[in-house]
Amino acid sequence: MTAYDRAAARFARIATVGEAIAMLNWDASVMMPPGGAAARGDQLAVLSGLAHELTVDPRLADDLAEAEAAPPQEPWAAANLALMRHRRAQAVALPADLVEAQSRANSACESVWRRARAASDFAMVQPYLEEVVRLTRAQATALGETFGMAPYDALMDLYQRGIVAADVEPVFSAYELFLGDALPRAEAIQASRGPGQPLSGPFPTDLQEALCRRLSASAGLDYTHARLDRSAHPFSGGTPTDTRITSRYSEDECFQSIMGVMHETGHALYETGLPQAHARLPVGEAAGMAAHESQSLLIELQVCRSDAWLSWLGPQLHAAFGGDPALYRAENLGRLLRHVERGFIRVEANEVTYPAHVILRFRLERALIAGDLTVADLPGAWNEGFAALLGITPPDDRRGCLQDIHWYDGAFGYFPSYTLGAMAAAQIMAAIRRDLPDLDAALAEGDLSGLLGWVRREIHGRANLLGFNDLLRAATGKPLDAQAFEAHLTARYLGPG
Repeated sequence: MTAYDRAAARFARIATVGEAIAMLNWDASVMMPPGGAAARGDQLAVLSGLAHELTVDPRLADDLAEAEAAPPQEPWAAANLALMRHRRAQAVALPADLVEAQSRANSACESVWRRARAASDFAMVQPYLEEVVRLTRAQATALGETFGMAPYDALMDLYQRGIVAADVEPVFSAYELFLGDALPRAEAIQASRGPGQPLSGPFPTDLQEALCRRLSASAGLDYTHARLDRSAHPFSGGTPTDTRITSRYSEDECFQSIMGVMHETGHALYETGLPQAHARLPVGEAAGMAAHESQSLLIELQVCRSDAWLSWLGPQLHAAFGGDPALYRAENLGRLLRHVERGFIRVEANEVTYPAHVILRFRLERALIAGDLTVADLPGAWNEGFAALLGITPPDDRRGCLQDIHWYDGAFGYFPSYTLGAMAAAQIMAAIRRDLPDLDAALAEGDLSGLLGWVRREIHGRANLLGFNDLLRAATGKPLDAQAFEAHLTARYLGPG
């Protein structure tokens, strides 16, 4: 066995530990009784520590050094070697006691957050979040010093390599200007056309869940390798061969669950489409979280809110819930699902205002990591920033800074991926439409096979071989072009249709 093979085998072992962590996290969100939180925190901490020990083992350093002396020429192996070196450097930068302390603090904070969010009581979780932020700052500082990066940039690199705050700031500032003009125009056009007619409920939870399962399967999700369950916050997890998606349901309406499941289906399809030849290796993983979000938002926003797909969805909804067939016409569903409204909840936001939710979080978490904002001042800063972006103020913390799980689970630097992904999704869809001129006819039949085949070839099949912009360049002909997103929104919300 060569030095490269030994290093790759070790990383496959580390990935297997990561799979166990993913399943324990899924269980904690879906099935675990509240009384298991403390023990689960210990389990996750030990496994995180084990993965860290395997990564910082000096024998791995020796194997990597020997492999680098005569690096592999095959492109996938060469990229994998570079990624393994980077992963080890990240791990070595972090002391083992910090890794375990973060795992315990994140688990404890997330558990308390669930109760605090339900009670809209930020004070309940504040000391736990302060500990998470303190440890995250230590992590960011250590990583930044190792890679010569600003602390927050080092955190962003954990989620999307090659993208830093300086790349995001001008894109977000430009969108803020676009939003200031486009949002009132979209609202005025919408008002002139009149609202969509709401579907008549109730929408029994079991019927919603069964419909969501059918819709995700029609998009290509293979339920011999997938599960759909319920959780407080929708997510996709598990492993490429055992993917887990979740949703939440309200009997008062059905679109939140449907679009949530289709969003998570996009994530799951990416994972299940990764090349098996490179499974459990860094090069065989998804190309980062912005790339991941591009795939979920390609399905949720570009496909599932299109007139063509809605014309197919209508009969599925009517068969499930009954009522007046006229309410299920594509025109009415479009008005309901593409309704522009200034709301407080990110996961319920429309695609015009959604980036404002991300811009706010990006600015606040940068300030938290830099020490320019204290955790105690977070609720006030949230409300002030939200009002500046969207002109409304959250009435309570449940609809303000308590709504997302991410910070309470220690995920800082992740939020920019959502809007970068939305922008990439618009760019990818434009390329798909160029290559598949009959796409709308297929979508009107509920047939996503052509689209799925395109992304399997151009995105999923390339895994982590390329960075975000190089992946987009290979798939669409150019790196991230935010103008594609603005053009998409202009056509959908400001046009004559």
